[in-house]
Amino acid sequence: MTTTPVPRADEAAVLTELTEALHHVLPEIGFEDTPVTMDTRFVEDLDLESIDLVTLTGELGRRYGGHVDFPGFFASLELPEIIGLTVGQVVRYIAGRLR
Repeated sequence: MTTTPVPRADEAAVLTELTEALHHVLPEIGFEDTPVTMDTRFVEDLDLESIDLVTLTGELGRRYGGHVDFPGFFASLELPEIIGLTVGQVVRYIAGRLR
């Protein structure tokens, strides 16, 4: 039986993975003008729509497997929290779940 290795839990590694996932899922979005940082907001800065967030969480789920519960994370947020969600919040959540 093979097991999925636990990805690196440090925030810098998670930020890199999240940025790569964004580029993979949304290649049409040019991030050159808007660098992805911990303060980057998904809706305000990257213009992601709800379907984009769903696609992104699917890609992150593929990358992190059962180590991170993305549906549970998003279900715990109210709509204004989702609209204001930053990359840093997701990075810290992922890193925390991996520890």
